[in-house]
Amino acid sequence: MPQECNKKGMLFVVSAPSGGGKGTILKRVFNDPETVHYSVSATTRAPRDEDKDGVTYHFMSREDFEQLIDKGEFLEYAEYCGNYYGTLKSEVTENIESGKDVLLEIETKGAFNIKKTMPEAVLIFIIPPSMKELRRRLTRRGTEDEETINKRMEQAANEIRLAEKYDYIIINGDLDEAVADLAAVCKAARIKRNAKNIIDEVLKNA
Repeated sequence: MPQECNKKGMLFVVSAPSGGGKGTILKRVFNDPETVHYSVSATTRAPRDEDKDGVTYHFMSREDFEQLIDKGEFLEYAEYCGNYYGTLKSEVTENIESGKDVLLEIETKGAFNIKKTMPEAVLIFIIPPSMKELRRRLTRRGTEDEETINKRMEQAANEIRLAEKYDYIIINGDLDEAVADLAAVCKAARIKRNAKNIIDEVLKNA
């Protein structure tokens, strides 16, 4: 089909405040490992009980992370709530060239840095329906004390104010609706990327 003329993958950059609930949405939309690569970020934050090294993050010491910065191994990196987070260049470029879409889950500063170096990246922000609901979700997961939750709420407000700079915003109130919206955004982005190929293919078959 014309839409498939461009064999390179696409880069989807997804951000959400902590507790925004993006994990389930992404797993339901980007669910084919043959066509999608989840880029695993590196971080210096401590693992949580549910984390697996190399799956949720590449966990490393601050010293090791800074050595990789000096070597230019990151496509982007940022410090967030006292910890480094970064995207390794190799994880992104190699998979896109092989034809796989790459999904990055990163914070706003990293997303904007990616957009500067790779303008073709599609930036998507997943937003909670309200700040009250976000606090409820953070409290319900029971992994942080009240002081930490307050810091995350403050950080979330700052991030949400930047959401208008993203290409698309998905409201995560109703899960099924959010999944449908994200799937529609990805389809539209792929069609837009391949617009010239589609037009050429149609005109060729006059």
